[in-house]
Amino acid sequence: MASPTTIVLFHSAYGLRPAVHAAAERLRGAGYEVHVPDLFEGRTAETVEDGMAIKEEIGREELLRRAIAAAAPLSERGLVYAGFSLGGSIAQNLALGDERARGLLLFHGTSDLADDVSVDELPVQLHVADPDPFEPHDWLNAWYLRMGRAGADVEVHRYGGAGHLFTDEGLADFDGEAAERAWRVALGFLEEVAAVAR
Repeated sequence: MASPTTIVLFHSAYGLRPAVHAAAERLRGAGYEVHVPDLFEGRTAETVEDGMAIKEEIGREELLRRAIAAAAPLSERGLVYAGFSLGGSIAQNLALGDERARGLLLFHGTSDLADDVSVDELPVQLHVADPDPFEPHDWLNAWYLRMGRAGADVEVHRYGGAGHLFTDEGLADFDGEAAERAWRVALGFLEEVAAVAR
């Protein structure tokens, strides 16, 4: 019997909140093995400003180091990298640097990418509010083109009227209808990724 697809799911700048554990349980319920690294080492934030302050205090390089350390022991399996907002940015960096990556699932966040990045038709799916102050249209259009040039197979799903972190039930951004739509599409994406690997 084939082992389940393994997903590494990274939290947002709010830290490893209940919503991240709930998302992991939803994915486990769909048959996936899910790991949720705590990049803030136990710290969580009540506001996005507090979360960004924690991020700045730790530093981007250290956050990436922690993420790589968490994912590296699992990477031989061929991981799906996933994340929320800041965690999406981190997931993107790891997926584009891992030639065994099987997929990249982004909620609410993207990252810049180097000009020399190249992947072999990596499946990528992004779920983002429309508009989103952290992911403006010009940025997303440029990101989409650059990801395509790098060789990724990218889908972007936009959710009009939703707040930035619309999947997090504990935040004011939460939009239940948008969140359920996003999860339905995301689970379909993961099914397709898993099917290719069988």
